[in-house]
Amino acid sequence: MALALKQVGVAFGGFQALSDVSLAVSPGQVMGLIGPNGAGKTTCVNTLTGFQRPGTGAVMLEGRDVSRLSAHALRRAGVARTFQAGRLFTGLDVLDNLACAGVGLGQRRAVAEQAASDLLGWMGISGLESRPAAGLPYTDERRVAIARALMGQPRYLLLDEPAAGMSEIEAADLAALIRRIAQELGTGVMLIEHNVGLVLDVCAQVVVLDGGRVIKSGDRAAILSSPAVREAYLGSHEPEAV
Repeated sequence: MALALKQVGVAFGGFQALSDVSLAVSPGQVMGLIGPNGAGKTTCVNTLTGFQRPGTGAVMLEGRDVSRLSAHALRRAGVARTFQAGRLFTGLDVLDNLACAGVGLGQRRAVAEQAASDLLGWMGISGLESRPAAGLPYTDERRVAIARALMGQPRYLLLDEPAAGMSEIEAADLAALIRRIAQELGTGVMLIEHNVGLVLDVCAQVVVLDGGRVIKSGDRAAILSSPAVREAYLGSHEPEAV
């Protein structure tokens, strides 16, 4: 029971973005994906969510090969994501941003609106319901993007750099929310982040990419003690945003 890449390779012309990459996230688990710029993190996310097809290997969803499914079909199958840019519908208010996602997943309008209101309440941001998406502060925009991705109760949620630009306090609040998503909703969360400290704090398992390959996977102790990770990414300094 997992969303996984199985020996996946992705090439763009003569550039090999991913080579023989295998990783997986299970329902209720928070796993992290880190690596230096250009390591292949976003290509992994795009491949797992149907925005990029693998050249070799397979995308597996709970034992089923879904490599050829579209992004829309994978979303309906329970695989959701956020983007590095919030990509909210700026002409709509917050409630309608979420309701649109629900309608796109096949819910009736009234059902989608109620689900959106309930979800915003669960996240503690119900006061944003009638706010225009275009005028939201940066951190609220990120939280609304996560709420919209949670519409339809996906089994898997991929968060692409959700803490970018956040203060330490805001990142701590985000970590608490990610834990709740996994523990209370049972959703498998893949956290793709440059904030290595956040990833090591919230994720039970971490996969490290470099040059499109997995160079290490394991828990916090395994990652911090790995010479390959230190050489490729962490260096000799404390983990911080890269």
